[in-house]
Amino acid sequence: MEDWAAVADAINKRVDELGWPQGELAERAHVSRATVREVQHHTAERRRSARTLEALSAALGWHPHHIDAVLHGYVPPDPPEPVSSSLHSRVDALESRLDDIVEHLSDIKSVLNTLVANVRKGD
Repeated sequence: MEDWAAVADAINKRVDELGWPQGELAERAHVSRATVREVQHHTAERRRSARTLEALSAALGWHPHHIDAVLHGYVPPDPPEPVSSSLHSRVDALESRLDDIVEHLSDIKSVLNTLVANVRKGD
């Protein structure tokens, strides 16, 4: 049996813990506000895709199967180990360097196009 009221209660408690304004969960989970509203307020008991439930769980910092477990009356699994902040900063630094590389490659391409055009004019 599915307990959507328990899901709504769990999500609402977690959103309150996180201090998120309305709509934050939808944005972070990449699901519609209408879907989040229906689940949070328990206004429509209908089957949700596994992807939607996993996205909501992950956005809330839970294990991807947390909401599904609550829905079916099981003990939710422990959340995955958090990714260290140093890893996040390293990824951010790599993204910044990649952006610089892309910009330089674009400049090189422009110079090469100009050079090729000048060579063709000389033919």
